[in-house]
Amino acid sequence: MTDPSLIGEPVETRLTEPVKTGLTEPAEVAADPEYVLGTGTDELERLAFQHRLWSDVAHQAWRAAKLRIGQRVLDVGCGPGFASFDLAQWVTRRGAVVGVDESSRFVGHLNHQAAARDLPQLSGRVGDVQQLPTLLADQAPFDLAYARWVLCFVKDPAAVVAGIAQQLRPGGYAIVHDYFHYDSMTVAPKSALHDRVVAATKRSWEDRGGNTDVGGELPRLFAAHGCRCLHLDTHARVARGEDSMFHWPEMWWGTYAPKLVAMNYLSQGDCDELLQLMAEIGRDPHRFVHCPTVYEFIFQKL
Repeated sequence: MTDPSLIGEPVETRLTEPVKTGLTEPAEVAADPEYVLGTGTDELERLAFQHRLWSDVAHQAWRAAKLRIGQRVLDVGCGPGFASFDLAQWVTRRGAVVGVDESSRFVGHLNHQAAARDLPQLSGRVGDVQQLPTLLADQAPFDLAYARWVLCFVKDPAAVVAGIAQQLRPGGYAIVHDYFHYDSMTVAPKSALHDRVVAATKRSWEDRGGNTDVGGELPRLFAAHGCRCLHLDTHARVARGEDSMFHWPEMWWGTYAPKLVAMNYLSQGDCDELLQLMAEIGRDPHRFVHCPTVYEFIFQKL
């Protein structure tokens, strides 16, 4: 569980303006349809807020892996780059951060923002994280690899792990934040409707080759590629209507439940009822949401 003394300052403001991407394509266009969560502006905004809520956990893990100025970092499945920006500031211009993601829209956002923020040490590449050795053949070994909420979506997590291990220098670290027992997401008091929607979410990922329990496989997969598990922990968050954290399940279901309807995993009636339920929970000080438990792994290449 997360030590409360290590949690950073709460985010008290919600996103009220669109994220400026620097891209010219329409916000409604999902240029990379294989990503089940989509790559539209709604997902960009959700990921931005999600990073703010979980940045304290990321920073704590980076410190544990002895991340330092001048090091080389690989951000695996970097998305729009919210963690990459922090990593780039951490290593400074004396280091380097390379982000890899299959979404050209997200990588475009990362590279645009790297230029706007004057972070020449940061660059993003479009590509499949299951093919890291090919994508990074021109790169020197990395000191640290970071993968957050990535392995649960890929068809071949073993290939990603193998690529990470190959790209690390001996003694380098790999940090993974991902899911195990995704069914732990629930509301209090319990709601059969909410549980059905969580189950539909799992099916929507698994039908595309993902695995919401991938965390349970990671120690074995990394060990097979010469990496030992130095650290294993969990981070559980609960959200009440008065908390900034509550905006996460609000945004999550507000953006993903309609996509479940569009993909025929959920009826429109259940979607409407779920959003009404979330509004009721947000107004009731006696109810709360248990967010999916995040598992934290730190591996070291032998």
